[in-house]
Amino acid sequence: MPIRWYGPADPTDPTYQHFARVVNFTVHAMTFAALNSGLWFFQLLRHPWSHLNWFSEIWLAGLLLHLGFVLVRRPSSK
Repeated sequence: MPIRWYGPADPTDPTYQHFARVVNFTVHAMTFAALNSGLWFFQLLRHPWSHLNWFSEIWLAGLLLHLGFVLVRRPSSK
């Protein structure tokens, strides 16, 4: 089921801002998964890349920092 925003798009609304951060994190995670799995696939074929472990780990750390930012900045439930 697709993610949808119901209601007026008010960029000053904290719930809308959180929704935008969640969508941005989702795009970041999908890009990480697609590109990283493709790089590992091509490395397994014939193209060894000695620094792929570091590249993947650093990007994963950035992804986890992004997730932490999204979770810390979520609006309080009142």
